[in-house]
Amino acid sequence: MFDLSRGNFPTFGASKTGTYVSTLKNYNLPPFILEKVAADCKSDLIKKGRIEERLQSMNDAALELLHKVFVDCAEDADGVFANYRFFAYISSMFHKCEILLNEKIPGSSTKVHKVPIAVKNNGMYVAVGYNKSSGGPISKREAIKFYEMVDDIKKGDHGNQLSEGILGSSVGFDGEALVNLEKLSKSRKKDPQNKIDFKTASFENRIYSVTKC
Repeated sequence: MFDLSRGNFPTFGASKTGTYVSTLKNYNLPPFILEKVAADCKSDLIKKGRIEERLQSMNDAALELLHKVFVDCAEDADGVFANYRFFAYISSMFHKCEILLNEKIPGSSTKVHKVPIAVKNNGMYVAVGYNKSSGGPISKREAIKFYEMVDDIKKGDHGNQLSEGILGSSVGFDGEALVNLEKLSKSRKKDPQNKIDFKTASFENRIYSVTKC
């Protein structure tokens, strides 16, 4: 893993820090993203205040990381930058909902699924997401595995309100993966107890393209 402690970065000085803050304040940066980046970079972060004030409280390493991820849309070997973007994108789809990372959710099979990002509304899970950030395109096997995970959670005690499953990728999708996910999605019953909207979110050319299966 990369070490993002302040000591490994040069001090920018007021002008560069100010430029980063003035740029980043115009981006969708959810509080949980700021908190995660602050923790990764061993940075201070004031708990409340306008986005500009919160950014100004962060150290140089945190500001550089945020700029790389959201402005430059840079990639890193571990796929961490891509996951940050995916998490922020999911957050933008669900305003005023609780966003949970690396959530453990039991399914009807008694298996406990570790979900990279989950969304709760009024204490109930309403969406789950998974993002492939490195390696080859999402395969047919990976798409089916995602479907089965979401289906198992939906059938479990915690999935009554679950209505969306979002499969993200920064490395593309195999054609068979898309065909099979769409086929599985359309095979579901349409009543509220069974309905789930499966979506794919592909990050290309610095934007997400979302398709409903």
